[in-house]
Amino acid sequence: MSFLRLPGTAFFSVTALHITVLTIGITVFSYSAAANQQFNKCVAELKPQALQQGISERTVNSILGQARHLARVIELDRRQPEFTQTFAGYFNTRVTGERVRNGRRLFAKHRDLFGKIERKTGIPPKYLASFWGLETNYGGYFGDWSVPNALTTLACDPRRSTYFTQELFNAMRIIDAGDITPERMKGSWAGAMGHMQFMPSTFLNYAIDADGDGRRDLWGSLEDAMASAANFLLKMGWNPDLEWGQEVKLPPDFDYTLAGSQHKRPLSDWIARGVMPVSGPGLLPTDQKVSLLVPAGHQGPAFLVTHNFHVIMRWNRSEYYALSVGHLADRIAGEPGLSQQPPKDEIKITREQVKQLQHDLHTLGIDAGGVDGVMGPQTRKAISLFQQRTQRVADGHLDADLLNAVHAAAQ
Repeated sequence: MSFLRLPGTAFFSVTALHITVLTIGITVFSYSAAANQQFNKCVAELKPQALQQGISERTVNSILGQARHLARVIELDRRQPEFTQTFAGYFNTRVTGERVRNGRRLFAKHRDLFGKIERKTGIPPKYLASFWGLETNYGGYFGDWSVPNALTTLACDPRRSTYFTQELFNAMRIIDAGDITPERMKGSWAGAMGHMQFMPSTFLNYAIDADGDGRRDLWGSLEDAMASAANFLLKMGWNPDLEWGQEVKLPPDFDYTLAGSQHKRPLSDWIARGVMPVSGPGLLPTDQKVSLLVPAGHQGPAFLVTHNFHVIMRWNRSEYYALSVGHLADRIAGEPGLSQQPPKDEIKITREQVKQLQHDLHTLGIDAGGVDGVMGPQTRKAISLFQQRTQRVADGHLDADLLNAVHAAAQ
């Protein structure tokens, strides 16, 4: 038996090392073989289900007959971000100077196409350009995953099998209809596709053949992609007479407990409370019910948002995303940047720290919802209640100082 000694280490057995590596290799191989066996069994069960859904045998055999298990897709689906996202971190990486410049350039290049769609739908082109920029960087990257293989992998994983099985069948229906071939159906690891990253169910419900070639091609036809996005927004209830919202200034004594998307008041009421547009006359009707958002707390920007903001959230249920879409749209249309930038020096809070915060708030008798590490509406409400108890600005915003204060109070 031979031994090696590395600097600063104890002697170890090469044979023992070989055995360890071999054991790990056998374990990984066994796990991989078991996963493939389970996957193949699942695929066999999916075939009759797909046929019962009315999908052609040709498409079923084409997709499931060549299905491959993508282990990396499962890894990505399982991945949980370690840190909660700050508004500054989210917003500043999406509404960039380069993205604004490219948006303006492409907006001008495709002005006729955007105008044609606006005349048909009433959706202002700046919003379509903004979605396009945020979803695929103006068509620069659709994702290079095989959507059929990714969806089959996720359908055969127990975590969200029901949802992804239906999305897989929907993808097959798209192929059945002749809109795209299996080889060209590329997208994200979760199955989002084309210029606007539609899931297959969204595609079937809202995609349009706008260029008249007989196919709803959201990959190769910009006209189809833009018209389909406009159709989605229209069907979700977009009001052509409204903007998404606007940045506003708040008075020094503003009551931040009134902030939040759940609190809707006529614009005239907000004005009476000292809320004023940042620049120029207000863009919103005074009788329109709007909500006030302070995504970075009282030290960051404030926004009044309309019904159309909530329509944007039907696309992606993130307030940060909807604010980014709205502001990028304004910038593409020539408006200036924010007058009040979100603070850039905020320390990222980990999910474990949020769990501890939620536990501490419960200890203090304040309902923060579940101890799940997610900064949802109930946790923000609980933070606001703690802030009121301790004579702080009750904006519901979490930072490192507040995290420490809650923990100290709970001891």
